[in-house]
Amino acid sequence: MTSRIVVIPTRRAHSNHAEVARSIGVDIIAGRYAEGTRLPGDAEMIAMFGVSRPVLRESVKTLVAKGLLTTKARVGTVVRERGAWNMFDADVLAWHLDAGIDKRFLNDLAEIRLAVEPRAAMLAAAQRSEEDLAELRRSMERMRHEASDSVGFADADLALHVAVARASGNLFMRSIGHVIEAALRASFLLSAPVEAEDRDTVLLWHQKIVDAIAAGDADAASEAMIYVIHNGMRRHEGTVIETAPAEPLPSADTGEQA
Repeated sequence: MTSRIVVIPTRRAHSNHAEVARSIGVDIIAGRYAEGTRLPGDAEMIAMFGVSRPVLRESVKTLVAKGLLTTKARVGTVVRERGAWNMFDADVLAWHLDAGIDKRFLNDLAEIRLAVEPRAAMLAAAQRSEEDLAELRRSMERMRHEASDSVGFADADLALHVAVARASGNLFMRSIGHVIEAALRASFLLSAPVEAEDRDTVLLWHQKIVDAIAAGDADAASEAMIYVIHNGMRRHEGTVIETAPAEPLPSADTGEQA
């Protein structure tokens, strides 16, 4: 399989300041503005984006709130370290998809899933309603009828996992599920079980999640969810992903590359 950076298009912003924030955010996440880099001054950024000073400042405020930037007196606007970024922010996740996801992103996503989804499956086994079970079974049927490498298969897979979070009855788990939906969908598209044997395994273990929740077997539901997540990680390992080095953008004041 050829090396590639995986870019998943997301919906465009609906306002000037949101689009400017998205553009700068993607550049930061892609590494075109490195950690510690000072952004160009207002005049240069205004000319770059063709917006007013209030729009630019609102965009910067948005990025500061999301943890990507900090503003310092007599220093300017500086890119923060990756550890400060709010990865539970829907925009930050979407910008990662725009910039191109790599194995670090996928591994981090899998780890947070392992921390949350098995417990959600356990709770779902105890809390699920008939409506929840109906949604789980509908999602399972959709997976069976869609081609493994299709968007429809990934969407059905996502719907099943979101349904488990909803069936857990835990509002925090529901919220996490909704926040990371786009990232999960990208992950599922990338780890599509193309081979017949892989497809059979994926369908079998997703069905085990549904059956265990229906039977009220919390331990079996958790174990099946853990297997599903690890199996997805294994398929990711079979895909070589290389993030191409980002072309640095001019740094502040000097115009030199960061």
